[in-house]
Parts: sequence; C-alpha cells; structure tokens
Amino acid sequence: MIKIKSKKKTEYGDFQTPLVLTEKICKELVKLKVFPNIIIEPTCGVGNFIESSSIYFEDSAQIIGIDINRAYIDQLNNQPYKSSNKITFIHDNFFDINLSQFILKKDDNILILGNFPWVTNSQLGRIKGLNLPQKNNFQNSHGLDAITGKSNFDISEWMLIKCVDFLQNNQGYLAMLCKTSVARKILDYLYKQNYDLFYCATYEIDTKKYFKATVKACLLFCHFKPGIKNYSCDVFDNLDTSTYHTISYINNRLISDSKTFRKFSYLYTNKPKIKWRSGVKHDCSKIMEFDKVGDYLVNGLGEKVKLENSYIYPLIKGSNVVNIDKIKTAKYVLITQNYIGEDTSKIKNNAPNTWHYLQSHASYLDKRASRIYKNNPRFSIFGVGDYSFYPWKIAICGLYKKLEFNLFYLLENKPVMFDDTVYFISFKEEDKARKFFDILNSPEIISFYSSLIFWDDKRPIKSSILNCLDWEKLLY
Repeated sequence: MIKIKSKKKTEYGDFQTPLVLTEKICKELVKLKVFPNIIIEPTCGVGNFIESSSIYFEDSAQIIGIDINRAYIDQLNNQPYKSSNKITFIHDNFFDINLSQFILKKDDNILILGNFPWVTNSQLGRIKGLNLPQKNNFQNSHGLDAITGKSNFDISEWMLIKCVDFLQNNQGYLAMLCKTSVARKILDYLYKQNYDLFYCATYEIDTKKYFKATVKACLLFCHFKPGIKNYSCDVFDNLDTSTYHTISYINNRLISDSKTFRKFSYLYTNKPKIKWRSGVKHDCSKIMEFDKVGDYLVNGLGEKVKLENSYIYPLIKGSNVVNIDKIKTAKYVLITQNYIGEDTSKIKNNAPNTWHYLQSHASYLDKRASRIYKNNPRFSIFGVGDYSFYPWKIAICGLYKKLEFNLFYLLENKPVMFDDTVYFISFKEEDKARKFFDILNSPEIISFYSSLIFWDDKRPIKSSILNCLDWEKLLY
C-alpha cells in the first residue's frame, strides 16, 4: 500500500532539483548565450532554479516561480533573494495556467526552465492521483494505439508540449530536465508540427547522483527563432563536456546514428512486404498462463486444472527468447481465438473443461481494464492471426538492449506463442525460416537496425523499427 506522503510525492513530482545542479545548468545556459528578459519556472518547488537564475541572469527583467504547493510559495516569499522586485512567486496549478499573461512586450526573450514530474498518467492512475491534465488523445494516436500502450504518456511530455506551443508564438528558450525518451518525443513533436527551431541539445544528467534515481534523464535545451526549422539535436554525455554526436531526421524518422544509416539506407522502406507482429495480449496472466506439474496445469493462483489440449499452447516469455535451449519446461498459455474478433462461444462444445474454467474465472477476465476488450467476444485476446499458428518463427524481445534474434520450431508438436513484449515473423517452411534467420543475424542487418535504435528507451526494439527493412533488396 502506498503511504500518503509517498503518494503525494509521486503525484506532484515532488523531487527537488539540488542547488548544485541548478547552478550548473544556469552556468551552461550562459555559455549558450541565453539572454532572457523573462524567466518562468512553472513548477518551482523549493525554488532552487529561481535562486540560481537570479544570480546568473541579473539582467532579466522578471523571474516568475509557480507551484501548486502553497507551503512552498509561502516559504519562498520569505527567502532573502525575494527582496528583489523582479522575482514573483505564484500559487497556481500548471494545468490551469495561461503563460501569455506573463509577457510584457511582444519581443521579450522568454526562458522556461525547471523540472517537470517524471511520472506517467498510468502511474498516477494506479495511485489514484488527481494531478492530471484534462484527458484527451493529445498525441493523435489512432485505433489500437490510442487505447493500449501507446496512449500512455509521461505527464512531463504533456507539460513540455504546452510550453513549446506557447514559445512558437513568442521567442526564447526551453531548458527543462526530463527523461531522455521524453526529450526525443518533444523533438519529434516539433518536427511533426513543423515548428520553428533554431537549435536543440540534450545533456545527460547523473540521476543517481542528483536524484537517487535510475531513470535515464537529461537537460533538454531548445532555442526558438521565427522562420528557422533545424530539427537536428546535439547529444552531450554530460554538462561538462564539449564533445557530442548529432541525431537528425532522415526519411521522416529520427535516426540515432546518421552516418551508419546513410551507409545502409538502401535497405530502408516504409512499406514492408513482411510484417513483424507482437505476441499475445491477454492482460490476465494469473488465469491465462500456466506451469505444468505432472498431468496438471497450474495457473497463477496456484490452482491445479485439467484442460483440453486443443486451446493450450507453449508460451515463450520475452525474458526467455534468447535462452530457449536452457528452458526444460515451457510455460503454457490459453489461446481462446484463432483471429481477432472470433466467436469464443464455440469453446463450450469443443472443449467443455476449458469453457467451464473460463466461466469460473470470468470475474478476473471481465474486469480487464483495457478498452480493447469492450465490444469484443467474451474472453477475447489480441495478437493472434493465421501467422500465430505457423510452425517456424523468428523472434526478438522488444525490451532487450541488444539485437538478438532466435529461431523457434514446434514444441510438443504445437507452434509456440509469445507474450506481448516479443516481436516475431513466422513461416510455413523451414528453409525459408533459416534463410531469413541468417540474414537477420548478418553484420549488415545488425548495423542497419542499430542505426535506428535508441537503446535507452524502455522498449528500444519496436515493430516500427523492425518493419523498416526492405526484404526485397535482400532476397531478389
């Protein structure tokens, strides 16, 4: 159970940026020739960024700190540096703020800086947090993406988008600590919106040192000037180095290694003839997945059950995709459909024990939260089709930090299934499967895919990346 104090700390992103880091950041901004008239920190907390700004940007006309926590604002109004008339602290919620109210003149140079919460909307949902923006599909996801994983987002992403939208109508700078993956999403947003951008850079932050966290994070810096659209980004390992590499857009895609990608760009396509699929999605492992003990299947509740073999298949979890030779006993999964939307009531006649099992555990299956199950047959699953039942498969786990493909054949005379962290392509013939497997593990293909992957992402290997390979250039 989450303690109230811990819950509020998570909900409001109350992880304060230490003064030593805010000073380091402001010093770097001065090196970048940032000269703001107005400085805004939308979630100022204990005010360390405001204090550092007042020292490093003495010529600024106005410094504004905003926070939802009334106690912080009261404390800040009693700080010695608050004696400056140009510093103002405001008690307000960022989600309700109109940033335009702080503009004095149209040609003001504005600096928005700080550290937004590093939490996702689903994390806030799990703790029943209320500190959320008004819900809408702000990323314009479509179909299944809009109601499954891709509709989950970092709260800071929404907040940063609000900031860059505002800065497009003005001029100035953004300097914000955020997850590295969020920084790239913001660059992607700027690119897709065709927004003005003069310069962009990220500086990796030692989160263990400054925040006692293990998340990959950075300082995202953007300089906005009207009429300039430069969507490359210089990536620095830290705030103390002058060396960097540049990530940029090629073929409407952000590329992690432009030099390597250009070398193998002839392999790229946005219209793949062979499609990588994700594994089975059922969102109820306690009921749908099993271990085998003797003649019985044992579910996640520890119950021993006997089910017909016709709907039970060997299951390879993502963590075991590269260790299949070491697996003595596979897990098993209940596959209720051969294709998405198939009527599941036929199980009642085909496999009465299985139907009884589903009925007796319906309370678990019926309360699955994802909207993909609504208006679909009862006990539905996703990530199945004809391709799921082919005997030969090549698979890789999306969570891996290395490109490792593996080849699978029937287990116990049945095609293997994968969980939804895995991507795979499937084949009817062994010769074809082995040919594709050799190609995928060639240095050429490994280099091509690696140039597209950002390894610090939570799920670095994505179907959108795997599906960029033009097989026709390799097979014909």
